[in-house]
Amino acid sequence: TGSIAHMGKQNENGAVLAVEEINKAGLTINGKKVVLKLVPEDDAADPKTATQVAQKLVDAKVVAVVGHLNSGTTIPASKIYHDAGITQVSPSATNPEYTKQGFKTAFRLVATDAQQGPALADYVAKNLKAKVVAIIDDSTQYGKGLADEFEKTVKAAGIKVLPREATNDKATDFKAILTKVKAGKPDVIMYGGMDATGGPLAKQAKELGIKAKIVGGDGICTDKLAELAGDAINNVVCSEAAMSLAKMEAGPEFQKKYKDRFNIDVDIYAPFSYDAVYVIVDAMKRANSVEPAKILAVMPQTQMKGLIGNIAFDGKGDLKESVITLYDYKDKTKSVLEIIKIQ
Repeated sequence: TGSIAHMGKQNENGAVLAVEEINKAGLTINGKKVVLKLVPEDDAADPKTATQVAQKLVDAKVVAVVGHLNSGTTIPASKIYHDAGITQVSPSATNPEYTKQGFKTAFRLVATDAQQGPALADYVAKNLKAKVVAIIDDSTQYGKGLADEFEKTVKAAGIKVLPREATNDKATDFKAILTKVKAGKPDVIMYGGMDATGGPLAKQAKELGIKAKIVGGDGICTDKLAELAGDAINNVVCSEAAMSLAKMEAGPEFQKKYKDRFNIDVDIYAPFSYDAVYVIVDAMKRANSVEPAKILAVMPQTQMKGLIGNIAFDGKGDLKESVITLYDYKDKTKSVLEIIKIQ
C-alpha cells in the first residue's frame, strides 16, 4: 500500500493468521467442509487503484472483503462492493463518510474520526492546555477529515487556530510549511496524515527548533513513526481508534502467535483484520451459507466477542461500542496515556 505498505502488510498478516487458524480447526457450513482462501490485493493507497482492485475481487467471486486499509481507498471501493452485494469489513478506515453513504454492505471494526478528532482535541485543551494550535494535513480523505474534526473541537474550546496548512501524502520536505507555522508560535501542531510523512515532519520540526507538541491520529500512531522521527518521537502524542493490544484480554497471546508466525511485532491494526475474518465466518455460520447475499443478510445481527472486544454493529455499520486510546512515546515505544470509551 504505497508508502504505508508496512501497515497494509500488518492488515494482511492479521487476516492470514485467522484464515490459517479457521482452516486448521476445520469449518463446516451447511453440512459441507469449507476451506477459506485469502485473495490478497494491493490498492497502493491510491483511490483509482482501489476501485480497480475492488472490481477484480468482485470478478474473482470473493464472498466477502476485509479492507481496505485507509479511508481514501475504502470509500471509493465501497461503492463497487455495494453494487455487487458483497460484505466489506474495514479493519482500519476511520473517516465517518465510509458508513454515512447508506451502503448496507459497509462495516468497520474501529471508531471513527468524528470520535478520534475530538478526543485528541480534548487532550490538547485539557491536558496540554494549549492556547495556539497549528493544523497541517496531507490532503487525503483520511488526513483532511481527521484534521477537520480536530479543528471543530479545538475552536469550540476557544483555542486559537493558525491558518491551516496542507501538504501531500508523498511529501518528504516540510521545512517551508514548518517555518511558516513556527512564526505563529503554536503550542501544538496537529498533523492529519500517516507515519511515512508524520515521522519526517516531527523530525524536521525539531531540527527547526520548534518546541510545540506534535499530535496526530492512528495514521501516525505506529512503531514505524519512532523509527522515522528519531529523537523527536518523545514530543509526539497520538491516538488509535481502538483498544491498545496490551489492554485486550487475549492481546499478549495474540502478540506471541503473530510474532511466531511472521517474525515481527503487531503494529496497530492486525488484530482488527484478524477479527474481521472471524466476523465474516460467524456470519457464514449463522447464515448456514457461503453465498454473499446470505452472509450480508445476517451481518447486522452480529453479536460476538472478538480479540478486540465485543463486536456488534449499529444501523450504519459502525461499532456500537468503541474505544479511543491516547499514547505518547517512552524510549521509542508507545505508552498508553488514556483510554476513552465511546458508546
